[in-house]
Formats: sequence, structure tokens, C-alpha cells
Amino acid sequence: MADLTRDSERIMGSSRAVLADNRAGGRHRRARSIGRQSARLKRVNILKRLRNILIAIAAIWIAGGIAGAVLSGIGIMGVVGIILASVAAVFIFGSYPKLKTPTRSDLTRSGNVRQLLGRTELWLEAQRPALPPPAAGLIDQLGVQLDGLGLQLEGLDQNHPKAREVRSLVGEQLPEIIDSYRRIPAQMRTETRSGSTPDQQLTQSLATISNEIESTTRQLAEGSLDNLAIKHRFLDTKFGTGADAAPQLEHRAKDI
Repeated sequence: MADLTRDSERIMGSSRAVLADNRAGGRHRRARSIGRQSARLKRVNILKRLRNILIAIAAIWIAGGIAGAVLSGIGIMGVVGIILASVAAVFIFGSYPKLKTPTRSDLTRSGNVRQLLGRTELWLEAQRPALPPPAAGLIDQLGVQLDGLGLQLEGLDQNHPKAREVRSLVGEQLPEIIDSYRRIPAQMRTETRSGSTPDQQLTQSLATISNEIESTTRQLAEGSLDNLAIKHRFLDTKFGTGADAAPQLEHRAKDI
């Protein structure tokens, strides 16, 4: 009876801890994707797992059907075995393949710049729990900015100066700043040195990179903005208020 009481108390304590964690933001928030590109990579991984589960279950039941035809039935134990094998397949293939967190070397491996941005988002998500709150907040902001930058990089020549600039900024400088911070012992990260603490220096550096990403995105978007403005003026002249004014001007010219 005492053991049951202790178990009940432990379960209630765990429940209260989970409730408090959810009210405070929850671990699920810390695990959320910071951008669309990392979320897409996670979806691809989940779809692979679902595909593997369906293939495994189909293979198990087909094998069971063949065995039943050859042996003129597999009996209740055979059916139970097939069900247990199907459950095992769900558990096994529901956990694999695992989505591997990219390493520093993975960030700069071959591939286009948009793939680099997706890998960087996944890498940043893994680093976020070890960063101070202000820097962790900037990581979320960087995820949104990297998504916007990725849209502007679509179709861009991989040898374009801006593409090379992004590779350096996102694939090298950004992770180096975070790695340098993480190599500092935790007890020294709040100590003032040269007028600021490592926590503050990290946050300021991430803010600088955030501003640079925003600037690069705006520069790349200038062409699209100009094209949209030109098309807008053309449509307005042909079909909008400009089109209505054109006949009136022509009529006035004839009267003169």
C-alpha cells in the first residue's frame, strides 16, 4: 500500500511538473522550428518514416498471406505474430531514420545556397538551448530572416557575389561566433571583460549578422521591387486610371 502511495505521489508530481513546464512555454516550444526550411527538412524525414512503416507492414502481411496459402492457414498464433510484427515495425520505423543535426562541416559541404540555409536553421535550433535568452530570441528572428533570404536566392547563380557572401556569412561567420561562445566555460560567460560580458558580445554579434542578412535580402529584392513597380505602372496606364485619362487628353488635343 505504501508503495502504491509513493507511486501515486510520484505520478502526481510529474504531472504538476509537466503542467508547470507547459505554462512556462514548454519543451515543445524550444523544439519548434525556427524557419520554414528546417520545418520542411523535418517533414521530409517524417514522410520517409511513414513510407518505411507502410512498406514494412505491407511486406509482413503479404508474407503472412503467402505462408497461409502454402501451409493452408497459419492459425491464431500466426495472426497474432503478424500483428505483433506490425506493431514492432511501427515502433522501429517510427523512430528511424533519425534527422541528423548538421555539424559545422556539414554546413559548408557541397550544395546550393538554399540548402545551406536549411542546414543552418537545423544547426541553430540545436544550439539555441545553450544560449542566453536574448541570443536565443535572435535565433528565432534569424530563422525568419533566413527564410526570406532563401526566397531571394532562388534561381540565383551559385557563383554570384551575393551567393558567395551568404556562404561566408551564414556558413562560416555565424557558426564560428556561436562555437566561440560555447567554448567559454559557463561560469565565465557573465563576467565583464573589455567592457562587456561574453553573453552580451554574443547577442550583439548575432544582432549584427541579423542586420547584415536583412540588408542582403533587401538588396536582392530590389530587382523584384523594380519589376513589380514597372508592371504596376504599365497595367495602370493600360487598364486603370491612366487608361481613362488617355482618351480625354486625346480629345482635348483635337479640340485645340
